[in-house]
Amino acid sequence: MASQDTVIRFDEVSFEYGHNKPILDEVSFGVRRGSKITIMGQNGAGKSTIFQLITTAAHKDKGTVHKDKTSGHTTAHGALKPESGQISINQATTIAISRQVIPRAEAALTVTAFFEKCFTGPNGVATKIYDIEPRIDAVLEIVNLKAPHDRIVKSFSGGQQARLLLASALIQNPYILLLDEPTNNLDAAGIDHLKTFLKAYEKTVIVISHDAEFLNSFSDGVLYLDLHTRKVEQYVGDYYDVLKDITARVDRENRANALLAKEIQAKKDQANMFANKGGQMRLVAKRMREKAEELEEDIVDVRKEDKTIRPFTIPAQPDFTGVILTINSYKIFKNHKPTKRTCAIKLKRKQHLLLSGPNGIGKSTLLETLAKSGTDGADAGATISEGIRVGYYRQDFSTLNFEDTVYESLLSASATHIETHIRATAAGFLITAEMMDTKIGALSEGQKGLVAFARLVLQKPGLLILDEPTNHINFRHIPVIAKALDAYEGAMILVSHVPEFVAKIRIDEVLDLGR
Repeated sequence: MASQDTVIRFDEVSFEYGHNKPILDEVSFGVRRGSKITIMGQNGAGKSTIFQLITTAAHKDKGTVHKDKTSGHTTAHGALKPESGQISINQATTIAISRQVIPRAEAALTVTAFFEKCFTGPNGVATKIYDIEPRIDAVLEIVNLKAPHDRIVKSFSGGQQARLLLASALIQNPYILLLDEPTNNLDAAGIDHLKTFLKAYEKTVIVISHDAEFLNSFSDGVLYLDLHTRKVEQYVGDYYDVLKDITARVDRENRANALLAKEIQAKKDQANMFANKGGQMRLVAKRMREKAEELEEDIVDVRKEDKTIRPFTIPAQPDFTGVILTINSYKIFKNHKPTKRTCAIKLKRKQHLLLSGPNGIGKSTLLETLAKSGTDGADAGATISEGIRVGYYRQDFSTLNFEDTVYESLLSASATHIETHIRATAAGFLITAEMMDTKIGALSEGQKGLVAFARLVLQKPGLLILDEPTNHINFRHIPVIAKALDAYEGAMILVSHVPEFVAKIRIDEVLDLGR
């Protein structure tokens, strides 16, 4: 790879969060100018960490570097530095990142203030951009979003916030665009718009995503972060090409190991036979054992696949009959203005309702209204029967207390408070003993999602409200989650823009807010 064509290079880079959480182990790879690269790997493997390391390296000569008191890492305003190795960024390169979620501290900003923060230097001082308003209009047009500049960011829907995040990176006009789960919360039209944009985009793009179909539409290379070895494997082609290569490699390694194991056992059998004959044959036996030991060193560690969560069931609240939820009216939003509509929906046990409609129409707003309605929610157009436990999976995980440890979060949700049951449930969602003592806020977005599902299992809700439950989740887990939701015997309301996921779940009624 010609050096002038390489815009990012990792040379034997190692990184860990403290001494007990290694992420990268002497990782090396390069990214060519103008390429479109995907980073894939298990939830919590460290994909977003790679983005943070890249952005730190891009600003390493700017701003004040200080010690992070919680992690012990040398950081520049929360960014990360490797323990060893070197990250090289082409000097003429500028980098911008589209994050997974809008930080809570920025949710109360206006659209204008949100974009102005994109031009804050590494020293924390804002750079005044005099033509910020026309720049905002230009990037909002690119992401197909019309929005008043004085509107508050948190008032946008999840899909609209996803477009704002992409626009916040584009407004910086970077040479390298880093996209962290850009399809989360986007409807089909939004994803198609993003695909078209990325295909035509002539600069370097690196994307983290679990959406294989989306990635295959534009990727020309994959960086696969192996959770087990802490290495990054570099492949040419899209995800399906990578999967084919990995499968072929695993088959080759297994066959080679099987042949070696057969030869090793033969040498050991010969050694035992010659050793029993005594005399000069013992020297032959010794050479046979030494040969067997040499062959054992040739056995390779077969690449391990990412683990999948165990099949699970969300128990429904027992001993409840009759109507669980009544919806008489709801609001939709057009041109950012609410309009009231009426309906007549009653949900009982084993009835599943799908809410559909484009980004910004009001689906998440309706779910939030339903979750808060309770028995006094008639004025809000919805009523939940008294005594019903509501399990609410929010796309932004705001139902989780980020200051709680994982164990405290699961304990607070548990209907039984039996510790062995809590820990067994957590293990099924790949929540390790070490993670149980970790604060929710320190988890990756994908790990937060798995904690949220574990809470639902422990809660045993009578009404399940799910807002984009596949966001951030490793694609391997999604069929398992779909099967659990399909079998859920309480009342359920689902919002999802992933048709392949919805198709696996029994839906009894559809409320299309866009009609």
